Amino acid sequence: MTQPPSSQPPQGGFGAPQDKPQQPPAQPPGPPAQPPQMPAAPPTPPARPPQAPPAPPAGQPGYGYPQAPGQQPGYGYPAAPPPQPGYGYPGQPPTQPNPYAGTPQPGYGHPGQPPYPGQAQYPGAPTPPQGGGKNPFKGRPAMIVAAAVAGLLVIGGGVYLATSGGGDDKKPVADKSHSAAPSGSPSVDQGDGKGTGRAGSDGGINSGIKPGEAPVWLLENETPLTQNGAEQYGPWRLGDVVVKAMYKEVVGYGAADGKQKWKVPLDTPICGAPHDTTADGKIVFGVEESNDKNAKCNQLQMVDLAAAKAGWKAPVPSENAFDIMVSFDMAISGNTVALARMGGASGFSVTDGKKLYGTPKTGNCRSDAFAGGPKLISVGTCTDPNNSGADAPQSELLQELDPATGKSKWNYQYEKGWSIRRIYSMDPLVVYATNKDKKTWNIATFTADGKIRSQVDSKSQLTAKCSGFGIVDRQLQDCSGTAADADTLYISTEGKDSGELGVGRTNDVVAIDLGTGKEKWHASAPKGRTMEPIAVEGGKVVLYVEPGIDEQAAAIATVPTGGGTPQITLQSPSAAVDTEQNFYSPHITWAGGRVFVLNGRVNSPKGDKKDHALLSFGK
Repeated sequence: MTQPPSSQPPQGGFGAPQDKPQQPPAQPPGPPAQPPQMPAAPPTPPARPPQAPPAPPAGQPGYGYPQAPGQQPGYGYPAAPPPQPGYGYPGQPPTQPNPYAGTPQPGYGHPGQPPYPGQAQYPGAPTPPQGGGKNPFKGRPAMIVAAAVAGLLVIGGGVYLATSGGGDDKKPVADKSHSAAPSGSPSVDQGDGKGTGRAGSDGGINSGIKPGEAPVWLLENETPLTQNGAEQYGPWRLGDVVVKAMYKEVVGYGAADGKQKWKVPLDTPICGAPHDTTADGKIVFGVEESNDKNAKCNQLQMVDLAAAKAGWKAPVPSENAFDIMVSFDMAISGNTVALARMGGASGFSVTDGKKLYGTPKTGNCRSDAFAGGPKLISVGTCTDPNNSGADAPQSELLQELDPATGKSKWNYQYEKGWSIRRIYSMDPLVVYATNKDKKTWNIATFTADGKIRSQVDSKSQLTAKCSGFGIVDRQLQDCSGTAADADTLYISTEGKDSGELGVGRTNDVVAIDLGTGKEKWHASAPKGRTMEPIAVEGGKVVLYVEPGIDEQAAAIATVPTGGGTPQITLQSPSAAVDTEQNFYSPHITWAGGRVFVLNGRVNSPKGDKKDHALLSFGK
């Protein structure tokens, strides 16, 4: 498509997505000089937020959230609110204490500051990082070099979750004609799912298993690592194999028993991985150029997971003088792997590693984050050519790209101040954004051609469990706790205290109509438990029930997509509860009738002390 003139917004409209006001406003704000088109005037916002509200509607979008257009919105117009705007943020569930003090988990906001009075965290917001949630390097070349040097000390790369985003996602199936021979490293017997699992103080995670309960298998990290440990990537299931990647190895295990089937060793550490593989089981990792402490993340390594072997390796050329490669934010769609990093982005062929295009640009906007799978979605930062200072406000552009060419199929520009944080579903496309200054959030659903289909209008305190270790990477697809089908988004609420001694927190799963943005139904977790949707299949929402207190081990439940009471379908043994609770920032995925829980990060083994790496139970 042709690039729009700098004085005009890209195709799709300027400003956050906009809803029509539900009634005529009494007093619209003054319009900017010469707007391209005059929309229906939005209501005047409150003069200021209430001071220390005792109980704000934390789950409700606040004033100025993205709005669905009937007409083309005028340049710079504020967003129309839903009824009863609130100032709180949807909540973030409590997380396990961070055992990896050397690698803090960043997210949206500022460290060391209490939240606003009565305010919960954004949905899916990890622990706040230094410098705020908006990438401080975007559009600020003068700051990049110094910030990158400091970033080398704290960045741990990108973490994401391989969770199901919809009911009809296709999992790649391994080509069984390829015999995946193990490498020369010894195969570790991780159990067959019928024994007691790894030995522990209680005799094993399956000790005392009751009839009908699902045996658990557990892997512990056996790989010596550097002082800071290493992130884990995955898991990906291909046929009867589940794969994880970590440090300098990609390993396949039997999905049913956890026994190692093969290992692909890498020469240098992994520094990025996509959420998805190709349809035939190929994946491309970002790897460091050497084993030096401050090595750049500027290489790509393809691994054929179906054949259990490494393929091509290729360097990533710099796009500009500020393209400082610390870690990659990666996505695969079709036969293309797209990667973003501080200062640049590019696309490469998964087949042979050839570069297909450099940083995708639309007008004054450049891509700096990707999400993949059935389509390639880009989030980009837009600069104002008339105001390019370090503190100049910026807007962000959401667009679908042609994976093969990097050209925009459609785009939608959010108002200045909005930050696109996560993508909860790729098909249909469901996007979560926040506005730090206005203390508001928004969840919007887009049509296939980039128009606003609906926006969530909920008073519930919605939340999604998200990870993210790198201050540079957005990691758009790193959330669990959400699932979607063609017409409905399923999302958790924040856990609440039961008020009973010895009874844990509990929450609900909420179904949101993607046609209207309204709530359809709630389903409550078992007493003293919390749960989150992880997939939709066979007309049912699959729920991961978190381990609780008093020997309440993790379970899988289902609820019909039309609503109802969740029913436990898989229950792990009570002896596994302590193990299940000891996973930090876990990646949870459901595939082939089994749940896989991958620890987000592991440390080097020390004597008999070994970090849990991967756990599974199921059919």
